[in-house]
Amino acid sequence: MSELSYQLARNDGREKELLRKIARHDRRAFEALYGSYYHRLSRFLSRLTHRHDLIEEAINDSFYVVWQKAGEFRGEAQVSTWIMGIAYRCCLKSLRGDINSVLGVVLDEEMLAPEEPEFRRDERDWLNQGLSHLPADQRLTLELAYYFGHSCEEIGQIMECPVNTVKARMFRARVKLRNLLPALGGVDAQGL
Repeated sequence: MSELSYQLARNDGREKELLRKIARHDRRAFEALYGSYYHRLSRFLSRLTHRHDLIEEAINDSFYVVWQKAGEFRGEAQVSTWIMGIAYRCCLKSLRGDINSVLGVVLDEEMLAPEEPEFRRDERDWLNQGLSHLPADQRLTLELAYYFGHSCEEIGQIMECPVNTVKARMFRARVKLRNLLPALGGVDAQGL
C-alpha cells in the first residue's frame, strides 16, 4: 500500500468514527467534521455557482443532512464521497430556478496560497479561464478528479450518473481545454 493510499484509508477511518459519534449527537465530532470539510466544499461548490450566499446555504444544508443521517451511513463509499454527493445535491437544489448562478468562476484570491509564486497564479488564472468555458458538469467532473482525487466510480456516485458518463465528460472536457488553453494563453495552437 502506498503512503497516499495509507493516509487516505486512515483519514476515512477517522471520518467514519466522527460519523458514528455524530449519530450519537456528539457536537464536538460534528464541529471537527464540519471544519475539515468547509473549505473543500466551498471550493467544490464554487464550480457550480459564484454566489457565496448559495454556497454557504448548500454547505449548511449539507451538514444538516449529515447531522440527521450520520447513523444511516453504511460505509459503502468513502465518507468524502458521501458528503460531496450531499453537497452537490443541496447546491443543485438551491440553484433550481436560478439559471444565472450556474456560471464558472475564477478562484478568489484568498483561496490561493499566499506564498504561491506569481507564475503559479498566472497558470491557475489561465486554467480557471479555460475551465469557465466548460459546461458545469464537465468542470465539476474535472474538479472532483484532479483537485479532490476522486475515482470515476466515486464521481459517478457524487453526481448520480453512470461511470461511463463520468469518463465521457472527462474526455470531452480535456479535449475542449486542449483546444482552448493555447488560445487563451496567446499561443497559436497550430504552432504547437
